[in-house]
Amino acid sequence: MSATWKQLFFQIQLLLVFCRHINTKTPGPTPPPLVPINLLPTDERSVVLKGESHTEKVELLNPVNLALECTWTGNQNKLPNITAFWTKDGDEIEDSHLTVQLENEQYNLKTVFNIVSEENLGNYSCVFGSEAKIDFVLAAPQIGEMRDKPIVSYVADSVVIACKMEETKPKPSSWKWFKANGTDKIFAGAESTRYKITNVEWKTKLEVFNLTEADSGLYYCGAVYPLSTTMGHVELKVISFFEPLKPFIAIVVEVIILVAAILLYERSRSKKDNTAENAMNNQTNTASQEENNGSEGSSSMRQRKV
Repeated sequence: MSATWKQLFFQIQLLLVFCRHINTKTPGPTPPPLVPINLLPTDERSVVLKGESHTEKVELLNPVNLALECTWTGNQNKLPNITAFWTKDGDEIEDSHLTVQLENEQYNLKTVFNIVSEENLGNYSCVFGSEAKIDFVLAAPQIGEMRDKPIVSYVADSVVIACKMEETKPKPSSWKWFKANGTDKIFAGAESTRYKITNVEWKTKLEVFNLTEADSGLYYCGAVYPLSTTMGHVELKVISFFEPLKPFIAIVVEVIILVAAILLYERSRSKKDNTAENAMNNQTNTASQEENNGSEGSSSMRQRKV
């Protein structure tokens, strides 16, 4: 009997230990539900293809049920039916293969896609066999031309980096700034004492104060839309005031070296000339002395003969 009680007591203890590990934390706030797909507005884009390929750009601001329609007039064969399918960013979409019948001398393929987040954007292609393709490039409005050359500023100075969307495009709901730090992007407004962001409708400006060389890098501006954020970037180079003088200093050093080389050459040449001249003078003096000695010897010989 006691063994039975011990076994029961052991089972109760196991049950209590198990219950302690059950997560009893209050769940965090539930994120707001997405708009039901059946309540999203519907948009339709269609392309009639008479050749082999075509690219259609589609700008989207808000979540939408997007109907993409492809019509291909076919080739000379005009087969009674053809296999067609969809791809996204080069990958075939599952269960998208269909047999399309030839009607009114053309093939037609239409599919509705639920575009509810940035992940749904990209390149959608309808492919007719291996003979024709239509690309639909889905994206948020793109930022206009960015500055190709980097902005150059000096240490301890300040700089203004600007970014704008064309006014023919929809106005962004807001703007964001990031700075590339290795492989990460850091919100540029983290240091409020050194950064100032000004947003005015289609334009945004980032002002950086008290620059250091560490501020050099790529700065990204993001135009925020309900469906996606469009990014653009500008490169900043921060240099010291000594940097622009380097070419001039290099030229001066080269000139000094060249002048020194010329002077050394001239000095060496002058020494050689002096040495040669002295040798010539010595040879001349020796010859003169020998001539004088010879004349003196001949005169003494004459005197002895007399």
